Amino acid sequence: MEFLEHLNWRYATKAMNGEKIADDKINRILEAVRLAPTSSGLQPFEVLVVKGEELKNKIMPVANNQTVIRDCSHLLIFAAWDNYTEERITETFKSMYAVRGFSEKWDEYRQFLIKSYVNRPAEVNFNHAAHQAYIAFSFAIAAAATEKVDATPIEGFNPAALDELLGLDKQGFKSVLLLPLGYRDEEKDWLLTMKKARKSKDELIKELD
Repeated sequence: MEFLEHLNWRYATKAMNGEKIADDKINRILEAVRLAPTSSGLQPFEVLVVKGEELKNKIMPVANNQTVIRDCSHLLIFAAWDNYTEERITETFKSMYAVRGFSEKWDEYRQFLIKSYVNRPAEVNFNHAAHQAYIAFSFAIAAAATEKVDATPIEGFNPAALDELLGLDKQGFKSVLLLPLGYRDEEKDWLLTMKKARKSKDELIKELD
């Protein structure tokens, strides 16, 4: 029940007050991202953590001038692989082997993924990788709520412009999502006093026999 209470507490914060988040809280949120499940355990994305005011101010115009970009404590940028390659898949499996030990079964699975993914169109592979980033993104939001840290999920930005600004396009990544983390400005946030509005359980969930 405590977890659900945290989820009821959170909302998409519209104004933040600039207060800094303690390092231990940020580290736990990022650890939740690291532990999030992804397809075949590939984790085909990276998370950029922006703390500096200068860079946040440069990012703000490509995110429709949303003030939470400027006023947040930490801005998380989720960037997915632009494509699956044999090298990327193999590198991930090397890390798995280091933890679990090499086995023929796991190497057969690596080869299966290479055969399945590498010849697909890059756009298909990017979309698949982006979906994995969304999973980790949701873990970050939930973890932030348990830390009583406000978060604002943002899809409304210009990914191509942000990629160029950060040089992601040259590194084989494409930005997917932004997540400002901080603390709500109780005087400026117009959404603060509004009740949480969600579909009822009966509307949203259908049980099938």
